[in-house]
Amino acid sequence: MTLAMYQIAVPPFVQTLTALAGVLAKAETHAAAKKFDPAVLLASRLAPDMFPLSRQVEIACDFAKSTVARLAGVEVPSFKNEEKSLADLRARMSKTLDYVRSFKPSEIDGSEERDVTITLAGKPVTFKGQAYLIHFVLPNFYFHATVAYAILRHNGVELGKRDFMGSVPGLGE
Repeated sequence: MTLAMYQIAVPPFVQTLTALAGVLAKAETHAAAKKFDPAVLLASRLAPDMFPLSRQVEIACDFAKSTVARLAGVEVPSFKNEEKSLADLRARMSKTLDYVRSFKPSEIDGSEERDVTITLAGKPVTFKGQAYLIHFVLPNFYFHATVAYAILRHNGVELGKRDFMGSVPGLGE
């Protein structure tokens, strides 16, 4: 059985962003229990030279929305990076999920050989659709989602692997 581009992209984006929204909700609960402003977490980082939590979530969302748009051959929507709270980040994730879910398999399948040009380090780089998705997008998407999870875990939010994974198709959840 072969996997279609839609199946490689959309369900993983939906699963991971949905799980990450749950992780952010747990972070809000944690902050309330410990009596601190949850907005403090937005600026938290794992290392001084890494992006803070807010940017990690924004980038994960950007990879999901831009990828489905590029694979479908449509203009990438622009979302402003102006989230000031965990609730704002969850709203961005919800908006991203709505956008990603709006695509039908027929709009993305068959994009394996479509040229996808992006700008990296100020220079245009062109990938074929399948290489773009598998070798560039998915590693970057999972990196930023994982770092967001790790920032919150590092700040004491009680999270486990199931929180990161979310609902896994086929496990009856």
